[in-house]
Amino acid sequence: MTTPSYKTISVKPSQISKEWFVVDAKDMVLGRLASKIAHIIRGKHKTYFTPHMDCGDRIVVINAEKVRLTGKKWKQKQYIRHTGYPGGQRFISAEKLLERKPADLVEKAVKGMLPKNRLGRLIYKNMSVYCGEVHPHVAQKPKPLTFKF
Repeated sequence: MTTPSYKTISVKPSQISKEWFVVDAKDMVLGRLASKIAHIIRGKHKTYFTPHMDCGDRIVVINAEKVRLTGKKWKQKQYIRHTGYPGGQRFISAEKLLERKPADLVEKAVKGMLPKNRLGRLIYKNMSVYCGEVHPHVAQKPKPLTFKF
């Protein structure tokens, strides 16, 4: 009698195929958008997902300055950084961060949803965020990607 084989398949780097997608962030809720992007650049949507490898696709996010936050988060949400000097903790609200660096809102949201290790830093490079409709990745022919929330 033959029994079915339940072997765990670990994909090799030569077997990984990466695609390019473009996402329009206009009027999308930041957290929901970031979780979907993190899911795709990590590769969890693929059948051959391997947790210890970069098997995700590449994503180009456009219109990052038109992203939405719900409730009072524009004024209440704080982003923290440290200068490295004693007493050097600095805070900035989401509203001011949007004025200064609009792409950082999306980048920080996605980065917080990735693993905090070498692999997470490698996966993070699969995403490019741009303000406006124009991006330099036209030669890669990215496919449009829409999310249903």
